[in-house]
Amino acid sequence: MDHFLYRDGTLFAEDVPVSEIAAQVGTPFYLYSTATFERHFRLFDEALEGTDHLVCFAMKAASNQAILQTLAALGAGMDVVSGGEYARARAAGVPGERIVFSGVGKTKVEIAEALNGGIRQFNVESEPEMEAINEVAVSLGKVAPITVRINPDVDAKTHAKIATGKSENKFGIPISRAREVYALAASLPGLEVIGIDVHIGSQLTQLEPFEQAYTKVAELTEALRADGHKIRRLDLGGGLGIPYERSNSAPPLPVEYGAMVKRVLGHLECELEIEPGRLIAGNAGIMVSKVIYVKSGEDRDFLIVDGAMNDLIRPAMYEAHHDIIPVQEAEPGQEPARYDIVGPVCESGDTFAKGRDMTALKAGDLIAFRSAGAYGAVMSSEYNSRPLIPEVLVKNDQFAVIRERPTYEDMINRDSIPAWL
Repeated sequence: MDHFLYRDGTLFAEDVPVSEIAAQVGTPFYLYSTATFERHFRLFDEALEGTDHLVCFAMKAASNQAILQTLAALGAGMDVVSGGEYARARAAGVPGERIVFSGVGKTKVEIAEALNGGIRQFNVESEPEMEAINEVAVSLGKVAPITVRINPDVDAKTHAKIATGKSENKFGIPISRAREVYALAASLPGLEVIGIDVHIGSQLTQLEPFEQAYTKVAELTEALRADGHKIRRLDLGGGLGIPYERSNSAPPLPVEYGAMVKRVLGHLECELEIEPGRLIAGNAGIMVSKVIYVKSGEDRDFLIVDGAMNDLIRPAMYEAHHDIIPVQEAEPGQEPARYDIVGPVCESGDTFAKGRDMTALKAGDLIAFRSAGAYGAVMSSEYNSRPLIPEVLVKNDQFAVIRERPTYEDMINRDSIPAWL
């Protein structure tokens, strides 16, 4: 469920007409619903009720300060994968003890920043990284809490570019080597081993791969405890999918996921962490765009809009589907039209949809790309020297621009001219 609904034929974001925001902000822009963020966070939190747990929002999905503060106010932790994300989380008021640092390429500078600023744990991805964290911790006179990310060799049955738990993926330690790697960690004076981490991929639409991975984690927990390690925390990653196509069957609900987690891991009496990103943010945002031209081609019509692949790259990068709807509903009885929906970037890859049936539209009409709250604004760029588009947050009947659109001068002035020119 989200809070982008039609009222009398006009699309609203909570209690604000989308067209009213477009008139003031200009298109294209991202538009988020506070109520949807809050509802989706609570669904996960309530799904693990009765366990010692922390829901950490995966910031790579959406990292605007207003979004982070909205979730932090509910008690969310943050899962970060860079020094920049760590700095954003702290700037949003999230305490270090609620920040988990993931990612395969942590630098010593980033490690030191997190140790000095406070960190819940590092999710360690390799032995060289483990040794680097130990070196930095010892040099600072600190002890770094760590989990080791285990690669369980489980097929997440998702897009190849967002699968992370198979043996050929770059993430984690092979589960077959886990006990020797944990022995190494226990021998290093700057580390405190507190648990196990696993994350098998993103946009999972069934529970079976999770259960396979978590069953292996449960077995490993028992083995590591037998080796003398005090395993007290299990970081289960994120990855539960969302229904990008409203006509398809829905992925499992958080409550179903939570029930499975309790059944498979509850007997271990460990603190649990989960790191959802897409399910919290995906349906909490849309991208609003305006039709520039309707163009008739040889065998198809093109809807040319002012949003482009640099604004929303998921279709070009992942062949991803987004439902695309008109901001003003069709009149009853109006015949639909079929379009290739494309942007103005000078590449054929700047295509959002092919052969999409929707309301017949004309230049100046507004459309909305649903399920754009995750991996939308955070992956945007200024390709073709197109300014980053604004982000807008709605709460009830109010809205605020939470990231301004830069001017051309802003973009140009970031460049520096060498003295010889």
